[in-house]
Amino acid sequence: MKPQKNYNLLIGVAALIAILLVISIVGYIVSRPQPIVIQGEAEAAEYRISGKVPGRIEEFRGTEGQMVRKGDTLVIIDSPEIRSKIAEANAAKAAATAQKDKAMHGAQKEQITGAYELWQKALVGQEVMRKSFERIKTLHEQNVISDQKYDEVEAQYKAAVATARAAHSQYAMAVKGARQEDKDAAIALVERANAAVELVNSYKDEIRLTSPADGIISDIYPKVGELVGQGAPIMTIQDLSDMWLSFNIREDRLKNMQSGDKLSLTVPALGNRQITATVYYLAARESYATWKASREIGEFDTRTFEVRARPDYQVDGLRPGMSVIMNVSE
Repeated sequence: MKPQKNYNLLIGVAALIAILLVISIVGYIVSRPQPIVIQGEAEAAEYRISGKVPGRIEEFRGTEGQMVRKGDTLVIIDSPEIRSKIAEANAAKAAATAQKDKAMHGAQKEQITGAYELWQKALVGQEVMRKSFERIKTLHEQNVISDQKYDEVEAQYKAAVATARAAHSQYAMAVKGARQEDKDAAIALVERANAAVELVNSYKDEIRLTSPADGIISDIYPKVGELVGQGAPIMTIQDLSDMWLSFNIREDRLKNMQSGDKLSLTVPALGNRQITATVYYLAARESYATWKASREIGEFDTRTFEVRARPDYQVDGLRPGMSVIMNVSE
């Protein structure tokens, strides 16, 4: 009977040891610190497409979600204002060119003849008024007419003399041609008109808006037919070749993280694909929530830092807005 008692005792001790071992393992598993899961987001460089000229959306040559290449025409704007300015600038250029040609080549024979005839006509008018004035002057000296009538005729005579002088000046200018100052001014007018034409033509190019980079159309704001103002955003292009991963991490969980560190990350949207990325930016978030200590002893206020990491390679299928998971040990 004694061996049987010893055998039962050994079984009891072994069972007790097994129970204690199971309890220890379970306790270790339960009490073992779990990694902290930090969720981030994939982001990409964005380009806002907007026009320099106001107008109405005539056509979109792309849809949201479409891949585009740099230089692709995406938007065409109908701008009556630009067409009007182009016509106005071309008309001003034609007028300035004509003025320049006139100044450089002098007046035509017909213009000289016309100026001469106007001068002769003014001389005839001057002679008529001279004779009238002499008669009125004689009558005034004889007190036959009033002083007012005399003053009126004298003024008319002086005006006729001035008209004749002005006509003679016009005739002399037509014979001599434009002065150098007038020629220089005409040349300056043409140059100014040419600059105006170049300016409006540059705006004409702005009615066709192109993509500034390879990427994907993420947003289109107006609809076809709607009016858009100068500088108003029309479309957003995301450059998928310039992507990064952004995380908001409480400072006590940074664990001495610094630029150049490698991160092992998971992308749930890509079947929990594992990727690696390199940290290149850490900075405190000024406008982000700050965790406040609830007790005065053993706790302190902690700030939130923004951490950005760039994938070490091109990740097929990764799109802006996708979640990215980082595990940080306590």
